[in-house]
Amino acid sequence: MIKLFYSPGTCALAPHIVLEWIDEPYDLQKVKPSDPEYLKLNPLGQVPTIIDGESGVMNQADAVLKYLARKYPEAKLGDDGTLQDGYDIDRWLAFLTGDMHPAFFPFFVPERYSTDTSDRAKQSIKGASYKLIDRVYQYLDRHLEGKDYVVGNRRTIADAYAFAMIRWGNSLPNGLASYLNLERFYRHWREDEGVKRAMEQQQIH
Repeated sequence: MIKLFYSPGTCALAPHIVLEWIDEPYDLQKVKPSDPEYLKLNPLGQVPTIIDGESGVMNQADAVLKYLARKYPEAKLGDDGTLQDGYDIDRWLAFLTGDMHPAFFPFFVPERYSTDTSDRAKQSIKGASYKLIDRVYQYLDRHLEGKDYVVGNRRTIADAYAFAMIRWGNSLPNGLASYLNLERFYRHWREDEGVKRAMEQQQIH
């Protein structure tokens, strides 16, 4: 049985949603990433981490998502076997993990980006982060115009990751008001039963 280690509301929400979509038994463990015991599993102190008896300890959100899609092909959450579909999923996972996710770091943890620990410095860094977030949000917003899925016309692991990243936008000063397609995508998937269960288990909204 797969065990997922997570912190509420992080990118670990994506594999949590995927595990719900797969609809196979799994174990769930809430962790504090800086906990010494957890650091033995993931020395970088990041989530998600999964343990699977077949493959041991695995981390990095996009790699975990691909692993789950390959382990459970009957769930049809990965590519459809064509080169183009495989590229499209890889492309959007790379964008979400390499462009969108890091854009939020200065917003959520501004203290990482300056030796000045004053509130003024932190607010300045957070303010600068809005441009980074807007750039990637605008890009995905344009892509999702008229679409309910990130790739093709079916549910994939990319939708779970996109949902987790778009959810963070609710913390912005104006929320998702400037990104109508992201807001619509978020509302659409917020009603998905697997998404609902994952969010309820993490006690987030």
